Amino acid sequence: MTAPRIRTQAPSDIDELTALRAQFPILAGHPELAYLDSAATAQKPQAVLDAVQAYLTTTNANAGRGTYTWANRTTALVEETRDRVKRFLGDPEPERSAVHFTSGTTEGLRAIARDWLPQLLADGDEIVVPVADHQANISPWLEVRQQLAGQGVRVRVLPMPYQQASGDYDHTALASLAGPRTRFVAVTHVHHVYGGNMNIHRIREAVGPDAVICLDAAQSVGHLPVSVAALDVDFVVFSGHKAMALPGSGAVWVRQTRGPAFAPGGWPGTPNTVGIASLAAALDWLEAAGPDRIERWTVALAARLTDRLRHLDAFEILGCRTSVAADSRVQRRQGIVTFRHRDIDSGDLGFILFSHGFMVCSDSHCQGAAGEKADSVRVSLHVYNSMEEIDRLLSVLATLG
Repeated sequence: MTAPRIRTQAPSDIDELTALRAQFPILAGHPELAYLDSAATAQKPQAVLDAVQAYLTTTNANAGRGTYTWANRTTALVEETRDRVKRFLGDPEPERSAVHFTSGTTEGLRAIARDWLPQLLADGDEIVVPVADHQANISPWLEVRQQLAGQGVRVRVLPMPYQQASGDYDHTALASLAGPRTRFVAVTHVHHVYGGNMNIHRIREAVGPDAVICLDAAQSVGHLPVSVAALDVDFVVFSGHKAMALPGSGAVWVRQTRGPAFAPGGWPGTPNTVGIASLAAALDWLEAAGPDRIERWTVALAARLTDRLRHLDAFEILGCRTSVAADSRVQRRQGIVTFRHRDIDSGDLGFILFSHGFMVCSDSHCQGAAGEKADSVRVSLHVYNSMEEIDRLLSVLATLG
């Protein structure tokens, strides 16, 4: 797959992006700092903060348990936000799908594994697991295999094949690997370490029309357009806090056309109503800002960083090596750039960068056993970051080799 040469936006568009940055109070209050850790959690615009305060000061009540005005408003908010999630994901058949709120991606994937997947699988069935992705999209599926083995049901786990050079899924190898007993495939939309868009639109063709596809969209919802119609997946799971909502919020969207209907098990209890209110406001904000424009900007920032970082011999950029040049025809790296210094420990490098005002993630990034073993520094970008921040970062990195 090729892509056009990456270019920055026109000056008028940059002015609009600067105005968007001004809507984030925590950033406006610390102009000396550059927040480069949006893959861990995104900052919150004033509109989300205002929505949270308005809900807590005018409407706060439990949902589905009262008949008074505040309770009714809260119940309506929850149901309206379910519809809001469907619209944001471009759901072509919202009457057939469902949205369930969770505390985030990890809990959403666990709920699918715990409460739904065992009903789908029979002795001899196969599941495909992305063994070099985030642990949250690996461990739950392995736990299902172990659980079913204790019941005498043998499930074969097929490791997702990867292209060695790029870190992308090997869709050709996956097509050869998947067979009539392949019932479930777990995939990631944007890799949390390499920053690659994993070409999910090619998964359905590779695995056939009957396999269930579960998409970890933690690094894509809120960062780029996500269309369930184009991707043809059965589950989309994402965290609200990575999409500018409050921590402890998230959602599972389910198509409900393959396999049994999904519903989280157990008594539902009280939903995170304030988190749901923040999610509705965040999706409104993101839609107004334009996920396509957010993607163009963050991809351009990442391209500027990799294009110049590749000339610093002391650094190793992780992920697809053919996409590090700004004029690359295969540039698919989203707003995530991860690298190591050949002599400086990544943890130490994180401290050095913070001493210069840069907040980055420096650890193993919870990657699976088939992924990177050594720690690294991850720069993850959003619409509120600027070219000036990237250039300042590169100036500091240049002094280190």
